[in-house]
Amino acid sequence: MNTVIGKKLKVATTSLAGCFGCHMSLLDIDERLFDLIELIEFDRSPLTDIKELGSCDIGIIEGGLCNAENVHVLREFRRQCKILIAIGACAINGGLPAQRNQLSLALILQEVYHTSVGLANGLIPNDPELPLPLAKVRALHEVVNIDYFIPGCPPSADTIWKALNDILGGREPELGHGLIQYD
Repeated sequence: MNTVIGKKLKVATTSLAGCFGCHMSLLDIDERLFDLIELIEFDRSPLTDIKELGSCDIGIIEGGLCNAENVHVLREFRRQCKILIAIGACAINGGLPAQRNQLSLALILQEVYHTSVGLANGLIPNDPELPLPLAKVRALHEVVNIDYFIPGCPPSADTIWKALNDILGGREPELGHGLIQYD
């Protein structure tokens, strides 16, 4: 695996509009994480609880884009990371969150806040602290350049392990038969 002599590669991760399943698969690498930690240092990640993103060698992003905050985080990752990896169906094509793309955002908000049971006289939230929803859920590559894609829903720990080893070794990831799954 490629590392700068005496320096571990900095890796950051984040989750956007998705279920966090891809991060769970990353954690499912289990004891191989110890091998990975010999080569990389996690920056912003649930493993470190670092909130601010610094300059990184590799960024790993799961989830699609459903609101303005997701777009901001994605652009920040692209700006700060030399290599950007989209992981999972939500990041690659919008996944399950994109199911809402069949309806207009106005109709969805109307249904959820004005006509659903238990929300009599409900109001659509309008607070500056809430990120503005996008009209459609988008895949990451529609907004920024993505260097690598790791498909699956979620990709298995073995798939992530293989792809990361290939990328860290300076090779194109080769995800053959049995490594791509959609559960």
